[in-house]
Amino acid sequence: MSGALPIITADQRMAESRGIKGVIFGRSGIGKTSLLWTLRNSTTLFFDLEAGDLAIEGLAIDAIRPRTWTECRDFAVFIGGPNPALRDEQSYSAAHYAAVCKKFGDPAALAKYDTVFIDSITVAGRLCFQWCKGQPEAHSDKTGKADIRGAYGLHGREMIAWLTHLQHTRGKNVWFVGILDEKLDDFNRKVFVPQIDGSKTGLELPGIVDQVITMAQLKGDDGQQHRGFVCQTLNPWGYPAKDRSGRLDVLEPPHLGRLMDKIRGPLVPAELRLTYQPPQLPTPSPAQASPTDTPTS
Repeated sequence: MSGALPIITADQRMAESRGIKGVIFGRSGIGKTSLLWTLRNSTTLFFDLEAGDLAIEGLAIDAIRPRTWTECRDFAVFIGGPNPALRDEQSYSAAHYAAVCKKFGDPAALAKYDTVFIDSITVAGRLCFQWCKGQPEAHSDKTGKADIRGAYGLHGREMIAWLTHLQHTRGKNVWFVGILDEKLDDFNRKVFVPQIDGSKTGLELPGIVDQVITMAQLKGDDGQQHRGFVCQTLNPWGYPAKDRSGRLDVLEPPHLGRLMDKIRGPLVPAELRLTYQPPQLPTPSPAQASPTDTPTS
């Protein structure tokens, strides 16, 4: 018996409810946790990994507080559901989901939440690495001693699997928060790097989520310092940023609720989004002209 080819039509795809997945980077103390004040507290779930909720004291918001990497994985599969492509012994599989539902109860309890705010990916990375160092893969088969390369390899795979599973939670907005470090590269140039154990997660995270936002302190025309969201890859400060929606300006107000409203707003016409204006290159001066550019007599 043959079945119909499972094609999702354009109308079906456009009618689907899909959440926004993004990461907000910023230096410590810039006010990332305080962004919870800009969200609807009755429909937001606070994934509190830092236990640093003093910034939202007085805000009536539901929270979960994982203390181990195992709990982080359990909450991820409870929120995102099972991945049918995985074997029963793997994390995020149908068997894992069933065990977590037996532990936590009916997942319908999460239906009231449309946004999950995870603070922070930096701490999640630390919990993950601590767990990885205790696994057999982080020890040499020959000597039994710790193998730091094996631990970092496992850490990268675990973090990417966790992030990817949460990214596939179609019906909810998922926002990760992380610390941004400022460093100098080998050529003494200033670069911005996410503060996450290991390099794999920081390198691949921008490709997993839809939105990469840097919450930065910038000087305005009035000479005063202001906080703002840097939202586009091409920005004059070199901050990590990406806008897959095509609706955000380079700089947006630091209000996460309004930012999501704008991302869900009217689509920018394709003729405006998909145009290319070549840059105006400076005309070389006579002294810079090559010998082949000089007319011969």
